[in-house]
Amino acid sequence: MGRKKVLIVDTDAEALRGLEASLREEYDVLTAQDPSTALSLAREWRPSVIVVELALPPTPTNPDVGIWMLHVLRAQGCTSKVIVWTALPEREHVIQALGCGLFDVFKKPVDLGMVRYSVQRAIGMWELEQDRRHVPHEVDCATGEMIGTSDGIRQIFSTIRKVATTDYPIFITGESGTGKELTAKAVHERSLRRQGPFIPINCGAIPETLLESELFGHERGAFTGAVQRVAGKVEAAEGGTLFLDEVGDLTLPVQVKLLRFLQERVIERVGGRQSIKLDVRIIAATNVDLKQAIEKGNFREDLYYRLGVVHIHLPPLRDRGEDALLMAMVFLRRVGEEIGKRVTGFTPEAIRAINEYPWPGNIRELANKIRRAVVMTDGSLISVRDLDLPVEIERAGPPMTLVSLDSARRKAERDALVQAMALHQRNLSRVAQGLAVSRPALYRLLRKFGLQEGVSSGQRQRSNRSSRSSGTSPHP
Repeated sequence: MGRKKVLIVDTDAEALRGLEASLREEYDVLTAQDPSTALSLAREWRPSVIVVELALPPTPTNPDVGIWMLHVLRAQGCTSKVIVWTALPEREHVIQALGCGLFDVFKKPVDLGMVRYSVQRAIGMWELEQDRRHVPHEVDCATGEMIGTSDGIRQIFSTIRKVATTDYPIFITGESGTGKELTAKAVHERSLRRQGPFIPINCGAIPETLLESELFGHERGAFTGAVQRVAGKVEAAEGGTLFLDEVGDLTLPVQVKLLRFLQERVIERVGGRQSIKLDVRIIAATNVDLKQAIEKGNFREDLYYRLGVVHIHLPPLRDRGEDALLMAMVFLRRVGEEIGKRVTGFTPEAIRAINEYPWPGNIRELANKIRRAVVMTDGSLISVRDLDLPVEIERAGPPMTLVSLDSARRKAERDALVQAMALHQRNLSRVAQGLAVSRPALYRLLRKFGLQEGVSSGQRQRSNRSSRSSGTSPHP
């Protein structure tokens, strides 16, 4: 893809020359000492990163020239990541720059090596965002193995994309079976560490006497049976991500060692004295209330806040509306392909049961029910009996609330579309006929609600050909 371009904007010629010299071996560096030149260069060369001094000389009509310039660039469609280095940092200016692609802030004088490292990471984030611009629309309803179109899960997808390229610790909470490890994997796979290892460890599945050694490793002779040096999970995750599931089960001594690693990035093996410096991102998860554990003295408050720089709470499946049926459709297709059995959909009663069942085991329970159903069914459609769900499900209805007609219409359209896709086994002709819409209109609805996960590529191509022959576009 060639060398990336970096634009430096600063009226201080000496500072500008110093940073240019620091960056020009790796990047094509452009420089400007006034806003008009900077805007012209940015429009012509589309730099990946802009390093800017916000304290540019004011004009009689514009006291905040630096912020004005960033807003103009953003209004013109500039996607550059912004790094601010300034001798006079003002909190208000930094906050305003957040909406203009701000990636990092440095106060002068600054180590040029730190700025160079920040530029490298900013370019990595810019590349990920550019890649995403060319990904089909269905990524909005599927992030790796995570699937959904409900408002809650879309917010989770948005958070994952925002925090993935940082190195901050992430704390994931949610009921058992809501997909905490899948969320951690999604963050890792979208991070700058995606080439490194992803190491999961369930802290609750390891005896307390072995947990410290499992995490941090041990030296030969550290305890009975330690016949050789063994590296722990933290070392194994060097350059990548360590996922600590059920972190609330860590003993207090292990919590102290983990806190030290988060603060200083060094560990010591059990029975060792050597400090080992490591570069590992920590993602932790739990399905219990750690604040109660803190009150009882079972969990360190300082560790809780260290782990929770970014907090992601996964909603239970019962609060995700039609996501249960959407995921059931996807799981059905995957399981059928895995075991070589042709099962095409669900009976109307099964669809109703999936929508109304509260799913106390969340996504894990749903996946297991679908696996069982595919194995047990004797026909091409999954029944309630195959799913091992009650035919009649009693659930109190929600209190009556007023919603806008537009919201009600969108919900009705999406619910009807999901149910028709399940009932007609994703056959677009039958779905379109059942909904009394044309094939192009159906395809527009699929894109509108991000439901293309359930449509095969062959069906999409046939739909596109049909749309072209009829002179209409399949896109909204």
